[in-house]
Amino acid sequence: MLNNLVGVALVAVAGRAPDDDHPYGHDKFETLGVLGIVVFLSISCFELLRQGASALLEQRVPRRVTGTDIGVIGLTLLINLFVVWYERRRGHQLGSAFLLADASHTGSDILVTLVALASLVFARFGHPWLDAPLAITVALIIAWSGVQILRRSIPILVDERAIDANDLRRVVLRIADINEVRNIRSRSTASGQLFAEVTIAVPGSTPVDAAHHVADAVEAAIEREFGTSQVTVHVEPA
Repeated sequence: MLNNLVGVALVAVAGRAPDDDHPYGHDKFETLGVLGIVVFLSISCFELLRQGASALLEQRVPRRVTGTDIGVIGLTLLINLFVVWYERRRGHQLGSAFLLADASHTGSDILVTLVALASLVFARFGHPWLDAPLAITVALIIAWSGVQILRRSIPILVDERAIDANDLRRVVLRIADINEVRNIRSRSTASGQLFAEVTIAVPGSTPVDAAHHVADAVEAAIEREFGTSQVTVHVEPA
């Protein structure tokens, strides 16, 4: 619940339009929310490892299991399956890194629920000792899920290159009157918005208005090739 409350607040901020203080938009607030999910995953992982190790050392086993226990866990599983399906679908539609990460988070909850259900069933049929090893297994799976979320999120926070420079260069050099591409930089946001800066060289005799049309052609070519983009083109004489 706390994770979702934080997510709602950050997604609301991330959806704001660019302003004077944030001229590139607010998308990175959503990425901060993704890191918050990793924190919650880490807590779940730690608690499962602690409880599982403690149960193994103390040889604790679950108490008597009833049909109601299994029914409640089964209902929880169905609800989480719906949440994961819906969040993933909307996350892809909206380009929302937070929704996709939260779907992974809820997916880890499904793993916990499945293992809890399996543990209850095993306990009911005389194998309660499997509870602790199953908990530790789930903790390791959750840890792996957190690592994968970080691998997708950190490049956005540190402005890792979004498009290979050679790929951008090939697109730009298809345009007539460009002699050279001297500098290329790119980065992207959590929603998939591409920002690129390109420095091109045109013949020194090119009029200013013609050079401007060439720059417009570069912007249009990059957007056609790589999707929604904000491209800054610097024009220099060859």
